[in-house]
Amino acid sequence: MTSSSVGTEAWSRTAAPGHTEAGLPRQAWRAYFEATALLQDRLDRTLKDGADLHLADYNLLLLLSEAPEGRMRMGELARLMVFSPSRVTYQVKTLEQRGLVERCASATDRRGAEAVITDDGRHLFRKAAALHSRQVQDLFLDRLEDGEAETVLRVFSRLGRGLEAGPAG
Repeated sequence: MTSSSVGTEAWSRTAAPGHTEAGLPRQAWRAYFEATALLQDRLDRTLKDGADLHLADYNLLLLLSEAPEGRMRMGELARLMVFSPSRVTYQVKTLEQRGLVERCASATDRRGAEAVITDDGRHLFRKAAALHSRQVQDLFLDRLEDGEAETVLRVFSRLGRGLEAGPAG
């Protein structure tokens, strides 16, 4: 652990002994990058152990559970998950083999394919959502101090809007 010029204690689990990122913004980036990797790993392992789902499976079922009639075009699902079309096709195929989703022709134009959550998928998603919600509360929300949730929301909403808008410059 190192201290920055403003007295904030910087954290990095992978920095070489004695190495400190130059400047507070770089220290913030490294702490964010490493902490989110740890958080995603912990969330993934807990979902796998408790509901036999990976975090990506959970995300796909979440999107479908919130979609009108529990269905979404494959291309839109890939876009929202930030997956390539082939990766979302593989993800859907894996969940389809387990009876959690179905893949069918688009209800509106028959040219495209849609993923549809099944009753078994909804049931497992509800179980996983309860587990996931508790863990998000324990590992993230309970660790924020007063005012930090607003800061996190403001910062990542701004970053997300900028990234969706396209490349900088």
